[in-house]
Amino acid sequence: MQEVDDVLGRLRRYPDVEAVNLYAVDAADRLILDVAADALAVAGDGGVAVIDDGYGALTLGAVAAHDLRRVRVHQDLLTGELALANNARAVGLADRYTAHALGRELLEGVRVVLLRLPRALSGLAEIADAIARYADPGVRVFAGARDKYLTPAMNDVLAESFSSVQASRGRQKSRILTARDPKSPGPVPYPIREQLEELDLEVVAHGAAFSGPRLDLGTRFLIEHLRRMKPDAHQAIDLGCGTGILAVALAKARPHLTVVGTDQSAAAVASARATAAANGVADRVTVVRDDAMSAIGDNSADLVLCNPPFHIGAAVHTGSAIKMFTETGRVLRPGGELWTVYNSHLNYRGVVERFVGKTDVVGRNRKFTVTRSVRGLRGARPD
Repeated sequence: MQEVDDVLGRLRRYPDVEAVNLYAVDAADRLILDVAADALAVAGDGGVAVIDDGYGALTLGAVAAHDLRRVRVHQDLLTGELALANNARAVGLADRYTAHALGRELLEGVRVVLLRLPRALSGLAEIADAIARYADPGVRVFAGARDKYLTPAMNDVLAESFSSVQASRGRQKSRILTARDPKSPGPVPYPIREQLEELDLEVVAHGAAFSGPRLDLGTRFLIEHLRRMKPDAHQAIDLGCGTGILAVALAKARPHLTVVGTDQSAAAVASARATAAANGVADRVTVVRDDAMSAIGDNSADLVLCNPPFHIGAAVHTGSAIKMFTETGRVLRPGGELWTVYNSHLNYRGVVERFVGKTDVVGRNRKFTVTRSVRGLRGARPD
């Protein structure tokens, strides 16, 4: 067996953004591994599942500490999935785990689940229901996070699917919730379907998809400018598509247009595909799981729409947005347009102009700014 500290010390975040204040392993990962140690020791090969492991600390730490095999893993974010694969190869443990979608194949017969608590309660609810529905009746769930992201509501959500939910003592500003005794599941609760009357559009949302079935304020403001977005466009991309509202609204408004929605979240991709199907545009809206358009060819799109994030996990960081803008400059054809909405205090305008082209503010309200950037056009910005 390899030394756990040696394995954890070699982990990287790549291909996710790397910076001095962003870490591949934290105190919550280590606490989950320590609290779950006795259960992991007797779980046996094929008896462990890991969900939303950030960059592989839980998977590879458990494998190294207990010489486990056939660990089943689900990560919503593609960057985490790729980082785990890279890290597993680097430490010689790539043959010890397999990747799965959230569902029966991931959880059937599992006796121990290690989980990084998601920030979205709806995401936790879908995970908890799946564990209770498919795992071994004697399953024990060890779910952890940093104290500042834990809320009493997380206990309540877990209690909807488990009869016993207990909190551990804190350590290094981290805490673990342990759940056991799954309740008999009712009807499958996800995905949720809701009609957005203002857009005449049905939204389908899995638990971990950003904003769920609702129309978030930034997307609403960007949609107000839909008619102005490059009228002669034939190929468009909804970058970071979430539940697919932008992609579907654009496809419905322009019957001649084909749209690719991209997102690194598995829940978002499943949601957007279902949203496109529910609105009768699945023949013109293709949804792919991708990291910032890395799999999309150069000079291949006329129009890109983007509501970029400013959080990476729990940390406020603009690196992810910059990565998106860099790829947009590559993917757009000369003369192609990027339409972006962002929190005004972030002031992305200069960054977008640098990586894409001449950028003008076309809308601003109390919270958000909408900009239009033209690929290949340069020039001084007006004050």
